[in-house]
Amino acid sequence: MAAFSIYLINLDRSTDRLAAMQRQLLALGLTYQRFCAIDASTCWDALAPSVDFAAFEKNVGRHVMKGEIGCYHSHLAVWNKISNGADDFALVLEDDVVFHSNFIAALDYAAAHQDKWDFLKLNKIRAKQPIVQWADGEWTINAYIGPATGFGAYLIKRSLAQRLVARFLPIRRPIDHEMDRIFSHDFRHLGLEPFPSHVEDQGQSTITGDQFAGVKKFVWYKRLPVYYGRWKNMFSKLIHFWKNGQLFKK
Repeated sequence: MAAFSIYLINLDRSTDRLAAMQRQLLALGLTYQRFCAIDASTCWDALAPSVDFAAFEKNVGRHVMKGEIGCYHSHLAVWNKISNGADDFALVLEDDVVFHSNFIAALDYAAAHQDKWDFLKLNKIRAKQPIVQWADGEWTINAYIGPATGFGAYLIKRSLAQRLVARFLPIRRPIDHEMDRIFSHDFRHLGLEPFPSHVEDQGQSTITGDQFAGVKKFVWYKRLPVYYGRWKNMFSKLIHFWKNGQLFKK
């Protein structure tokens, strides 16, 4: 397997999550660097100027949650580390991931086929309307016409991290939603299926709260721009795939 760095994003107060991830990573023989996640509840005044609140509320149809802004900046900070490192790509993990028995095999496969992706999802919240880009035995590398969200575990090229760090501010939507706008950022945002991990937070998200209690959506008519944006994004992705020859399997 090619050499690559592993970054685990973890809040200081999430000690149970850290312990669970340490057990899994040790069992797989994976060496990692812990990144102390940015806790927006303790530094909101410093982070708030990075948010375009009007655009965020229009794009997402609810108010900004502090936790998702801390999450956004945590991933950007890790990308900055990757940008300044020596490895061609890195594995980034959040601290609520459960690895499947084929996770190491997935990493081996992804490393052997790194010419086919720039950003490779290893789990998902949503991965809708897949388009097969490459199929080989057990594994399929897919693009997605529909929403492709979730940042629990992914591989990212150093060259892409270098480019995106400068493009992702100000914040106008959650970071995984911004990442899905491939038609704006022009890179290969793909997923490796069957996904070799999943997210398991027992309904206790450090972003959305207990059972999504922190998510307060606007009334339906104030969310009309969100519904329009979803269709526009899907159409824009289709055009992007067509222009880049991604509508059909290679």
